[in-house]
Amino acid sequence: METSHMFRFITVVSVIYLPTIICLQVRRYPLLMPNVHPDTDELYLCTPIKVVPNKSFYIVGFEPNATMETAHHMLLYGCTEPGSDQPYWDCGEMANTQSNNNLVKSSPCAEGSHVIYAWARDAKKLELPEDVGFQVGPGTQIQYLVLQVHYAHADKFKDGSTDDSGIFLMYTEKPRSKLAGVILLGTGGAIPPMSVTHMETDCEIAEQKTIYPFAYRTHTHSLGKVVAGYTVRKDENNVDHWTLLGKRNPLTPQMFYPVFNKDPITFGDKLAARCTMKSDRTTYTHVGATNADEMCNFYLMYYVKEGTPLDMKYCFTRGPPYFYWDNPENNLNHIPEEEASTL
Repeated sequence: METSHMFRFITVVSVIYLPTIICLQVRRYPLLMPNVHPDTDELYLCTPIKVVPNKSFYIVGFEPNATMETAHHMLLYGCTEPGSDQPYWDCGEMANTQSNNNLVKSSPCAEGSHVIYAWARDAKKLELPEDVGFQVGPGTQIQYLVLQVHYAHADKFKDGSTDDSGIFLMYTEKPRSKLAGVILLGTGGAIPPMSVTHMETDCEIAEQKTIYPFAYRTHTHSLGKVVAGYTVRKDENNVDHWTLLGKRNPLTPQMFYPVFNKDPITFGDKLAARCTMKSDRTTYTHVGATNADEMCNFYLMYYVKEGTPLDMKYCFTRGPPYFYWDNPENNLNHIPEEEASTL
């Protein structure tokens, strides 16, 4: 790994209050593509940084350095081991691109993969709540951070120009009392032609932990109309109570927005999400990585007051036509059919 990809101090931000000076100890690190040249449509590129092994850091904010004219979307992964030790590599496993370059092809992470942050459609920067941070480094699974950028179109690079899209990470060495985590809910499946289809997922919290949600993000490609996420809690009479965490048109800026309800979520509760998709196409649309494919994602960002974030990082189902909320084996009732599919 090149030394230029080491996680290191960049800038100290201070706020001056006379007669005292309070140092916030927040620094800014540019995790950017190293002037890459995308040579084909639907190209996914990844670049890593290694967290120094003798210090823990706490990421407290994300400032995107990208536009939707260049980058379709960006993901920030936390990894135990990166997918490659190269300065950057082709990480579009789902896209099956036929690039003319000789880049290594690998996943973003070789071990310990989970999403920390996501960006699309000119979303603005994100600052975490007070005393909340993503811990990286010793004592965590995150020994590397890997930036993935999806370049949907290569036309603008035909003149030989390069790109440095990425994310400025705001971080500190000062420990946070509340550690942040992200759960990504999503589905596989396919959308039939000329149809309105629900892509649904749900998972039970099986760990003896309590999480406090504070932000959500939705993501689909062009067929998405509504994405909604819920907490589902069953009472002593076996009645499900659905609490809306967030709902949005996924074709608006795909940033993290404040959740609708901040009630704690704990052991035995379920998380559920639905994407309502409308297709006027004459063929099936499958879940995949390209613009011609679809995705159904609901990201939930949360913190814990005690211990570490959930070990569960993902909540995925096979999606339609195999998985629906009302499948008998899911044991869900009082499903909010209209609320979950309308804005």
